[in-house]
Amino acid sequence: MGVSGAKERRPQLDKMLVDCRKRAVDAVVVYRYDRFARSLRQLVNALCEFEALGIQFVSLHEGVDTSTPNGRLVFGIFASIAEFERELIRERVRSGLAAARAKGKRLGRPRAHVDTSRIADLRKQGWGWRKIATELGVGVGTVMRASSDGNLSIGYRLGTDA
Repeated sequence: MGVSGAKERRPQLDKMLVDCRKRAVDAVVVYRYDRFARSLRQLVNALCEFEALGIQFVSLHEGVDTSTPNGRLVFGIFASIAEFERELIRERVRSGLAAARAKGKRLGRPRAHVDTSRIADLRKQGWGWRKIATELGVGVGTVMRASSDGNLSIGYRLGTDA
């Protein structure tokens, strides 16, 4: 069964990258960029890694060879575009979050409501934090916060389940 080229993880690509990291490769030659990377981000990340490893990258169709000044210039342009794209996305996300906050929307996980008296009862019976969390269907941290927020007089040590 073949592996979709749209996936970032591809067995043969991964094997080639391992060989590159072992310095078993001097150059990577591809017919076209789109046969190697499916996104500009993936391409730029790979080219940055190749550069750090001293591996040349050549794309026959686009005529880019990072061992030449022209090839490095084109690579630099791609890297700049990718960085610009990341900044735009970051800006949009920040703007969207600020707009949501301004509208009074609560962001993040929904609050879990737990019965602190039930936690106290289970702790008195000798139940551990993990077992209580499983019983209540919430995370261990939620149980521990609820018990300390509820001013339960049950001590605990982090890193233990006692």
